[in-house]
Amino acid sequence: MFERIKQMVIKEFIQVFRDKRMKAIVFITPIMQLMLFGYAVTTDVNNITTAVYDLDKSYESRELVRRLESSGYFNVAFFPESPQEIQTLVDKGKVLCAIQINRGFSTDLKRKIPTEIQIIVDGTDSNTATIAMDYASRIVVKYAKEFGADQPVKRAQIQVNTRAWYNPDLRSRNYNVPGVIAIVIMLICLLLTSMAVVREREIGTMEQLMVTPLRPIELMLGKTIPFAIIGFFDVLLVTLVAVFWFDIPIKGPLQVMPLATAIYLLSVLGIGLFISTISRTQQQALMATFLFYIPAVLLSGFMFPIENMPTAIQYGTYINPLRYFLVIIRGIFLKGNGIAILWPQMLSLFVLGITVLTISSLRFKKRIG
Repeated sequence: MFERIKQMVIKEFIQVFRDKRMKAIVFITPIMQLMLFGYAVTTDVNNITTAVYDLDKSYESRELVRRLESSGYFNVAFFPESPQEIQTLVDKGKVLCAIQINRGFSTDLKRKIPTEIQIIVDGTDSNTATIAMDYASRIVVKYAKEFGADQPVKRAQIQVNTRAWYNPDLRSRNYNVPGVIAIVIMLICLLLTSMAVVREREIGTMEQLMVTPLRPIELMLGKTIPFAIIGFFDVLLVTLVAVFWFDIPIKGPLQVMPLATAIYLLSVLGIGLFISTISRTQQQALMATFLFYIPAVLLSGFMFPIENMPTAIQYGTYINPLRYFLVIIRGIFLKGNGIAILWPQMLSLFVLGITVLTISSLRFKKRIG
């Protein structure tokens, strides 16, 4: 069995690399996408998931929180009771912004003396973090100007201190480039896997394979293992360019990357295999691949925050493997997260991958049977 699979893998590598166009897809496309997204992509945000750590618990502090929510920019979803809770919320990606209102906030406002509010943002996405800090600062400053404006005395003053975690320089490149790894793997593996079976049918060699001693599971593994290896190679290639060309930091444990990539490939290869079983020509496989790929990228959170999407669409993103892998890879690169933090995404991705691969395998066996 293993010898037959080995020969199928060798055959697939020969078939892929003797085609100049395939070489370009495997080696050139990842670098092109990395350069494009590393230099060009920016986004706007609203409905920022926020935590408020209110130590003052006064009318004035509650009024400030109300103004943040009524602005439409902030969704105050958590009220932590300690700095450690803020750390946990930001580490797990549950909030993008945390606002700390210190004790004595109300008293300082009434006495018209300077007071402070701390705004903590997850700087992983530098563009969103910058906008969040700007929105919050403007709302706080406006509130300070309006507080006691009807009194002919000195107005209250609030000093805002901002702090960006994980990406202190707020470089959008640090956020975009790790995401390119995820979309490159998906694009390359989908294209190669979806065309693998269809190409055999078009050139008339599928019938030859079917009369060989190869069993369906061996044929399936022979068709997918080479593309999994190519996927790992592209991860290494893009990661090296990201680190040494774009100077992207890697703060997390590197040993988590191969495990997360392997789990991600389960679903990506499964989807590509499924496309190959529903397509009769390479043109159909190509069209079906992009019919899935483009919505998957748009609904992954790579370009547009999922929180800004309609509720029904947000639920639909849970079946998108790219959504989970983006959280994993950005957590490893920028936050230094390990399995202890990323296990929910990895578990969800594993369940999704096993489900997709099982369905695709059953259809693959039925199609070639």
